[in-house]
Amino acid sequence: MSGASGSRSVLITGAGRGIGEATARRFADAGYLVGAYDLEPCEWARGDDRFVTGSLDVTDPAAWEAALAELTSRSGGALDVLVNNAGLLYGTPFMDASYARDSALVDVNVKGVLYGCRAAYPYLQKASAPTLINLCSASAIYGQAEMAVYSATKFAVRGITEALDLEWGPQGIRVCSVWPLYVGTGMLEGVNTAGMRNMGVSLTEGDVAEEVLDLAQQTQRAPAGLLGRIRGVLGREVHRPVGRQAKAMYLASQVAPGRLIRLSNKRLTS
Repeated sequence: MSGASGSRSVLITGAGRGIGEATARRFADAGYLVGAYDLEPCEWARGDDRFVTGSLDVTDPAAWEAALAELTSRSGGALDVLVNNAGLLYGTPFMDASYARDSALVDVNVKGVLYGCRAAYPYLQKASAPTLINLCSASAIYGQAEMAVYSATKFAVRGITEALDLEWGPQGIRVCSVWPLYVGTGMLEGVNTAGMRNMGVSLTEGDVAEEVLDLAQQTQRAPAGLLGRIRGVLGREVHRPVGRQAKAMYLASQVAPGRLIRLSNKRLTS
């Protein structure tokens, strides 16, 4: 499979279903050559020459290298967009889980993002307006009860995003993230936390996918050269909350005292 000559390229992890699949489809419709990767090749993408699909365990650096080499062999060696979407979640009181479940979340949600950033860097460098987009969460605003480990991993993703924005922005690589709250995907099957009951599930996979695509397109529309680099460092958003609730929580966190943010989160999640 190969994309049209001159098309921009994107690699999306966790593309087998949910937000990953919705995002892959949005990018394909926008004219990208899409690398849709998951633990198993995405059956839904087979036979469509807009997609390259294969297996990628994000916790395996060698698997990252192989997937990037496969996709960029069809895009002239460059990667325009990386979407670190793959993730795991459990929602229970902390002591109802286990060492194994904690380790799995840290491996996929944190190491998987770190490995993806490191492996993709030389390919992003070759693109004219590269973007790295990490799937974060509104749970990175304040630690969430019954989602302690998931929330901790998203704080890590927040830190990775902010640090690489500072490091790579001057090099012309935009690093940013999206912050949805609760999204109606398979990840929430069997999850019944107080926070989810109180706030509801109001976002769809498509809502998040649209924001991811918009961030990539926003980068592409930015001025080239020195002006674009200055704007990349000073003018563009790093974190984008998705949905009315996440936007309100994020904006409040920027101006409200820490004790007020804690009280607000306690009321919403208990």
